[in-house]
Amino acid sequence: MIIKELNGNKPVLGEDCFIAENAVIIGEVEMGDNCSIWYNAVIRGDVHYIKMGNKVNVQDGAVIHATYQKHPTNIGNNVSIGHNAMVHGCNIHDNVLIGMGAIVMDDCVVESNSIIAAGAVVTKGTHIESGTIYAGVPAKKVKDISQELISGEINRIADNYVKYSSWYK
Repeated sequence: MIIKELNGNKPVLGEDCFIAENAVIIGEVEMGDNCSIWYNAVIRGDVHYIKMGNKVNVQDGAVIHATYQKHPTNIGNNVSIGHNAMVHGCNIHDNVLIGMGAIVMDDCVVESNSIIAAGAVVTKGTHIESGTIYAGVPAKKVKDISQELISGEINRIADNYVKYSSWYK
């Protein structure tokens, strides 16, 4: 793993986190407890800060970055960022699933209990309302989310990644 201080900013990791051997975490990055950063994931806090809550999993190949002097990246608690997703200069609230290969661009807000479908492109400045599923290119609301999806997908995946990371520690 590469955990690198840059311009006087050193990543701060929470308790009981798993960082894969080839994950990269640079600069002004702060993460909560029970997070997992998987293989080939990059979290690059070089141009602005990146803050992550508790129980966040950043899956294989995902990239988290920010926009110089404009848009930091804030990620809440209980968030899953799918394989090869890109999260850039945006605000992701609690209990969110960002699907595999999805892109969430600058100045977006993804409210709690929401799902961004695999492959979706959430364009700059989009506001995702709480309790919705967005899909497509560009991403549009496809439906409201059910309580079953919140517990069956969002919470299940976040909980599973805490379990998976325990296998590696």
